[in-house]
Amino acid sequence: MYKQIQLRKGKDESLRRFHPWVFSGAILQMEEGIEEGDLVRVVTIDGTFIAVGHYQQGSIAVRVLSFSDVEIDAEFWHSRLSSALQMRLSIGIADNPDNNTYRLVHGEGDNLPGLIIDVYGDTAVMQAHSIGIHLMRKQIADALVTVMESRIHHIYYKSETTLPFMSKEDMNGFLYGSSDDNIALENGLKFRVDWLRGQKTGFFVDQKENRSLLERYARGKRVLNMFCYTGGFSFYAMRGGAELVHSVDSSEKAIALTKENVALNFPGDSRHEAYCEDAFRYLEKAGSDYNLIILDPPAFAKHRAALHNALKGYTRLNQKAFEKIEKGGVLFTFSCSQVVTKDHFRNAVFTAAALAKRKVRILHQLHQPADHPINIYHPEGEYLKGLVLYVE
Repeated sequence: MYKQIQLRKGKDESLRRFHPWVFSGAILQMEEGIEEGDLVRVVTIDGTFIAVGHYQQGSIAVRVLSFSDVEIDAEFWHSRLSSALQMRLSIGIADNPDNNTYRLVHGEGDNLPGLIIDVYGDTAVMQAHSIGIHLMRKQIADALVTVMESRIHHIYYKSETTLPFMSKEDMNGFLYGSSDDNIALENGLKFRVDWLRGQKTGFFVDQKENRSLLERYARGKRVLNMFCYTGGFSFYAMRGGAELVHSVDSSEKAIALTKENVALNFPGDSRHEAYCEDAFRYLEKAGSDYNLIILDPPAFAKHRAALHNALKGYTRLNQKAFEKIEKGGVLFTFSCSQVVTKDHFRNAVFTAAALAKRKVRILHQLHQPADHPINIYHPEGEYLKGLVLYVE
C-alpha cells in the first residue's frame, strides 16, 4: 500500500491519544523513496500500524488523516467532507438564508489536516496548507462537488501564499466552474470577497460572531476599527447605529475594499471614513474622542521564536488604545497568533492597562466560532482569542 515511517521507541504515545501530528524528531527511519506530499503509513518500533497521513519536510513531518489503516481515496474524502457539512447543518450554520458565508472545513478541527474550505454563496474557496493536500486538490474538489450538491457551483483554489516554497504553477485558479460574482452575505450584510488577491480565502470568516456582538455595543458610539482589512467590524457597527466609524489599515487595497463594502450596505452614508495609514502612527496622533475601539491585528507571531517580540507588540498596541479611548469606552482586542496562548494575551493586555493607568473590567472573553471547531485531541487548533473590555 503506502511506504512506511517507523517511530522511535515511546514516540507513539501522542498518536495513541489521537494527536494528528508526527514531529520529525520522533522518526527512527523512513522507507526509501518517500517524497514530500506522499501518503505514508506510520508504524511503531515493532511495526504495529498507528496512522496514515501526508509526509512533508519540516518539524511537522506527518499530518495524520486517519488512525485506521485505510486507503485515502475518493470515498475517504467524500466521507470526511460529508461529516464536516453535516456538523454545520446540525447547528444551523449551513443553509441559512441570511448567511451564505461559513467555513466548511477547518483543518485538524474537521480531521482534515492541511485543508481549509470557506463557502461564499455558491463559491467554495479551497486552500492547502500541506503539499499532500495540494497534490490531491482535484480529487478533493470532485468529492466536494458531490457532497455539496446544488449548494456550490464554483470551486476556487487559493494556495499561492500558503505554499510559498513550491512552484507557483496551479496555485490559484478555478478547479470547478468560474464566477465573477464575489458578493456574499453574512448575517444579512453584503460584502465583496477578494478570493483572487485577498488575505486568507478572501475574508476573515472567523470573526462573524464577534462582529455581531460588536453591533450590539455600537449604538451612538464613535468607533475606530484598526487593521480593518475589508471593513467587517465597520459595517456591523454602522448597522448597530454608530454615530461615526473610522476604518484604518496600512493596505490601500484593503481600504478600497472597505469602502466598497460600506457602500454595498450603506450607500452615501457620511458616518464612515477610511484611512490608509500605519496603525501605531494613527493611534499616536489620534484624539481621545473614540469610545469604541477594535484592535484586530494580523498574527504578530507565526512561530515560537517570535513570541517574545509579539507579546511586546500586543502590549504596546493595547497600551496606546487604552491611552486614547474615552472614559467609559469599550475595547474589542484580539490575537490570532496560534503560539500566543489565552494567558499570554491576557497578561499582555493587562500589562498595557496598568501602563496606561486605566481601570478595566472584562465584559466578554472571545474565541473562534463553531464553524472553526477545535479537535479535542489537538488543542493547538485554538488560535483566536479576544477580550471585550470596559475602560473607566
